[in-house]
Amino acid sequence: MLTLKIGTRDSVLAKWQTQWVVNELKRFWPDIDCQIIAIKTTGDKILDVSLSKIGDKGLFTKELEVYLQKGQIDLAVHSLKDLPTQLPEGCALGAICQRAEPGDVLISQKGETLKELPTGSRVGTSSLRRKAQLLNYRPDLQIEDLRGNVLTRLKKLEQQGLDAIILAAAGIERLGLGAKITEYLAYDVCLPAVGQGAIALEVRGADPEVQRLITPLHDAASAAATLAERSLLRRLEGGCQIPIAALARIQNQELILEARVASEDGLRMVQATRSIAWPINTEPRDNGQIDQPGVSAKWSWPYQPLVEQLGRDLAEELLAQGAKEILQCLGRMN
Repeated sequence: MLTLKIGTRDSVLAKWQTQWVVNELKRFWPDIDCQIIAIKTTGDKILDVSLSKIGDKGLFTKELEVYLQKGQIDLAVHSLKDLPTQLPEGCALGAICQRAEPGDVLISQKGETLKELPTGSRVGTSSLRRKAQLLNYRPDLQIEDLRGNVLTRLKKLEQQGLDAIILAAAGIERLGLGAKITEYLAYDVCLPAVGQGAIALEVRGADPEVQRLITPLHDAASAAATLAERSLLRRLEGGCQIPIAALARIQNQELILEARVASEDGLRMVQATRSIAWPINTEPRDNGQIDQPGVSAKWSWPYQPLVEQLGRDLAEELLAQGAKEILQCLGRMN
């Protein structure tokens, strides 16, 4: 019997996502024995400080990667939006699972939509990306920092007397809490975080057996979209706690990437869109070597160079429009 030790964050949503991965693995490998190991990350331990003030590089992933590097787990399950664009030595992005709804949702006390909220309403979110876009759309809102897991944030909506909170749609849906959603925010109001809604499987780069086991869970379309977003983020030197938003979608045989960079107060915002033809040849090939950084040693994804170039090209366009000055003010670009 195959045994696979799988690492996950110690949160309700992370455990749900990991159990979903286990169920999918068992569909393809019925005899596999999956052992789930819950690990507390720095981001899970520090709950009284805004994420933007403590940095965001690996806050929810570093501890899992240490376990992976030491061989204490064989596979790490992440929310892709939490995974830095540069992986530590010996670790590789083995698969990106089919993406759920990537956008954000609003949950309000009185069932009011974002547009209907009274002037000066208090809206909770821990994300500078959401804060910047919300203030760009509704500068009258009072944005308040909101930390904790999904269930904790829902409790704080009432306990702190907030008028509304903003959360990722995928997390709410995965936990079966869709009935609480007041409104799915339109993308022209609030673009999501890079990789939001996708589950990433991280492996050791020199572990072809684990790579073989997880390959059936890899979704080419979701990977192409999120790799384009991650390439843009890497060029902009940003992270999940910087006001950078991006979304790549496949429509009418095109992969369309849209992105925004905003100042924290929402007063300055630049945005642009680019696209390339899709599909590209999406079958993985076994060539026994690493073709692209961050892809495990045994496999590569043929579409990766083209979609990553799309991300870099759009990043350059944003920088030319003024994103560099915005990011310099935030201290995130030289």
